[in-house]
Amino acid sequence: MGNKVAFISDSAYLEHHTGLGHPESPQRLAAIWEKLAYAGLWDELTHIEPVPASADDLLMAHGGDYIEQVGRDIEAGRTMLSSGDTSISPRSFDIALLAVGGAMQAVDAVCSGKVTSAFCAVRPPGHHATADAGMGFCIFNNAAIAARYAQKNHGIERVLIVDWDVHHGNGTQEIFYDNPSVFYFSTHQFGIYPMPMTGLGYDGQRGEGKGEGANINYPLPMGAGDDEIIAAFTEHLVPAMAEFSPEMVVISAGFDCIASDPIGGLGVTDEGIAALTRIVMDIATASADGRIISLLEGGYDLPGLASATTTHIRTMMEKR
Repeated sequence: MGNKVAFISDSAYLEHHTGLGHPESPQRLAAIWEKLAYAGLWDELTHIEPVPASADDLLMAHGGDYIEQVGRDIEAGRTMLSSGDTSISPRSFDIALLAVGGAMQAVDAVCSGKVTSAFCAVRPPGHHATADAGMGFCIFNNAAIAARYAQKNHGIERVLIVDWDVHHGNGTQEIFYDNPSVFYFSTHQFGIYPMPMTGLGYDGQRGEGKGEGANINYPLPMGAGDDEIIAAFTEHLVPAMAEFSPEMVVISAGFDCIASDPIGGLGVTDEGIAALTRIVMDIATASADGRIISLLEGGYDLPGLASATTTHIRTMMEKR
């Protein structure tokens, strides 16, 4: 091992309740914690206790009207956000603030040099949340706020967001589509949620205005596995980053791209996750002093999620 890796999580994240049988369950985090301990990595990590973001912090990526609507939905006792297909419960606003806060503390940790990289085992996930709507199990966009926070508070100018979730991160793309300082790269399964309903995630969408060229989608056919996703990274992401030269990398780490996931239809293995992690680490080493913030997104087969997450974290601990 070589790199110091922070691990940010908390039992409070279990208090965002999604309902019996919901795939985005509190048990996802428990499975990750148990696997890290079993693998002997728990004590090797730098543990950081998350602190909630403020409502004002959310304004870095979200509109005030939407933030207020989330609060009203929860106060009214709704079990689903009025903006979309995201389950909520009485403490969901507070826990979503804690997820955003965890991402911001990860930025602080890597930008201060306390650690080289950080993994945030937080929930709810975030990459489907647009500036004005939550959807797809997401309330606030953790990755987008982390990128904006790094730029605002740490003088980071260029941020790469890499998203290997099986679903396209429509919210992240939309938030940064005209922004040349945040490069969004996504591999995802072609044609599944949320592509048909958003019209986003297709390979011709490369940004607009000043942000043209700072967005790459690489949709994969059902059944694609390690070879296809690694080729997308090596043939498209790596050359683009030689020119973009990011100063920090954010990973939307969705582990529903693995073969055992009950929702996804891709066939990525733990070895594939390790290969993707090393590619991103090489990019970060080249121009970002190794700075990586990795945020849990999807992943719904509990043993597979725990194994892939552990592989990802173990790989980040390697010396590059």
